[in-house]
Amino acid sequence: MYFITDGSGEKEVVMFMDKELITAQALAESLDLSVETIWRYTRENKIPYIELGNRQYRYKLEDVIRALSGNLVKEKSVPYETKPTKKLTYQDYLEIPEEPGYRFEILDGILIKEPSPSVIHQRASRKLQRILEDYFEKVDPEGEVFDAPLDVTPLEFNVVQPDLFYVSGEQQLIVKEDRIDGSPVLVVEILSPSSARKDRLQKMRIYQKAEVKHYWLVDPKEKTLECFALHDGVYALVASGMEEETVEHPDFAGLSIPLKSLWSK
Repeated sequence: MYFITDGSGEKEVVMFMDKELITAQALAESLDLSVETIWRYTRENKIPYIELGNRQYRYKLEDVIRALSGNLVKEKSVPYETKPTKKLTYQDYLEIPEEPGYRFEILDGILIKEPSPSVIHQRASRKLQRILEDYFEKVDPEGEVFDAPLDVTPLEFNVVQPDLFYVSGEQQLIVKEDRIDGSPVLVVEILSPSSARKDRLQKMRIYQKAEVKHYWLVDPKEKTLECFALHDGVYALVASGMEEETVEHPDFAGLSIPLKSLWSK
């Protein structure tokens, strides 16, 4: 059972089975529009779409072309827009329809889509979060440890969802109602096969530029923890461990991380 709109905003419950339904990305390519434009037209009910639930949308190309050629879309001059060269922003990010089973980030103005994390990923994240919460509750009661999904905007044209991160008590001004608008003291990314290269290269550069003081990488498959700290504007490896070792961080006195606990059930 789906919801269908003809572009007027009126919705009707229908049973719909059609192999011609396409995604917003495919529609954008067919019409030589930006995906952002398709999202905006969808939200403003300027084009007909089928809602599969949870903000997941599909389109029939011929119906959209008919709408764009008629009176439903009133553009200043021509009905089509060329693909913009501008980088995506947080406002663009807010317009992205949700797609179950995936999460989105914007890195240096480019939209990144990833599948939801695995069980071992979430297990390691949950165990490490517990350790960090216990530690920071003692040394910084006003600070907070957060986990994904929560948007963080450390730099313009960047919207990230770190797996774990710590905002100190002195940073409470960056904690907004809907996101963290600034750079946490500590960011932790749990590696997955689909995200390892991104986390090690692209996101590391972004966090370094944003002056995130501490960046950790946890690899539950290889059973490793790498702790990087910002020294003279560049990340340096200051602590690491693997398998069943215990990692003690030189910048967090009294913090001890038994890695074996991260990999166990």
